[in-house]
Amino acid sequence: MSGINEIASSITAGKPRRRVRYHGTHPRRFHEKYKELAPDRYSADVEKVLASGKTPAGMHRPVCVQEILEVLVPKAGEVAVDCTLGYGGHATELLKAIQPEGRLIALDVDPIEVVKAEARLRLPGLPEGSLVVRRMNFAGLASLLAQEGVDGADLILADLGLSSMQIDNPERGFTFKVEGPLDLRMNPSRGRSAAELLEAVNEEDLIRLLAENSDEPRAEVLAHAIIDEQRRASIRTTTGLAHVIRRALLPPSGNRRTDEIDTSIRRVFQALRIAVNDEFGALDTFLRNLPLCLKAGGRVAVLSFHSGEDRRVKKAFQTGQREGFYLKISDEVIRPGAEEIRSNPRAASAKLRWAIRSISREC
Repeated sequence: MSGINEIASSITAGKPRRRVRYHGTHPRRFHEKYKELAPDRYSADVEKVLASGKTPAGMHRPVCVQEILEVLVPKAGEVAVDCTLGYGGHATELLKAIQPEGRLIALDVDPIEVVKAEARLRLPGLPEGSLVVRRMNFAGLASLLAQEGVDGADLILADLGLSSMQIDNPERGFTFKVEGPLDLRMNPSRGRSAAELLEAVNEEDLIRLLAENSDEPRAEVLAHAIIDEQRRASIRTTTGLAHVIRRALLPPSGNRRTDEIDTSIRRVFQALRIAVNDEFGALDTFLRNLPLCLKAGGRVAVLSFHSGEDRRVKKAFQTGQREGFYLKISDEVIRPGAEEIRSNPRAASAKLRWAIRSISREC
């Protein structure tokens, strides 16, 4: 990964460097897309990629930005929290909206991307103390606010989606389209990788993991195939796992549609990613402590990208309203518009829910 960072850094700094060599007329591999990896220098090329409905390598396009701003209604002088900083797209808009005298607290567990995002946000002229960035999981938000001397935030945003920078970089192990280590950790230096999980899990637990974390309808077939392959040789790469799944789902006639098989591959990767990062556990803790993190009348918006997350958010908001913690919650889920999905297909599965803290903050 250091090689990719060196390429992008040298281009951004304006240092002379020979063009990255690649086959054909257009770069295909992540590290070959040197223009996309340096958007400040090659802005025209990046705009072309964006206009085509694609996300440039190393970038991320924030989802439902306008809808989130309408729900959270950020105002000058308020304290805002972005629980999942990512590339910083949502944070940029929130930070602008709460100035002057506002304060944005941004969190992210990814040690690689959080440094880059903070650099994008700390522009010249940014008032002292208006931005606090911490590398941590949002499950610890209540403790962080206490440490920062904040008696509840005015608005909180949690975008639960995986960032495009993580998906596109094969060295992070989040994509099955090109070979990379089967990792899937948000923080590569903490916990066990997906490959290590598969070495330790038994078939029964893997069936349960695939069913609960991704609603995979062929969980039993896939778990059996994966464990059977593990007995022969450890699955260590993203393409290796994808091959096992394809082989298990492809009927003798070969008539099953490729996109159906790819959907199952995505579900398996999703289930393993949720497991190695304990995403549901972190989300449950965050939702349980959320009322304590909001001021009276404070607003929260949660953007989820699959049913397991959305069910948890919906249930937590409904329970909170019944128990008097929330004054009002979204009756229906908010989805991105057709134009946004056309320009950014990765937004298609997004679901936005919101809640407003009740006037009484006793929990």
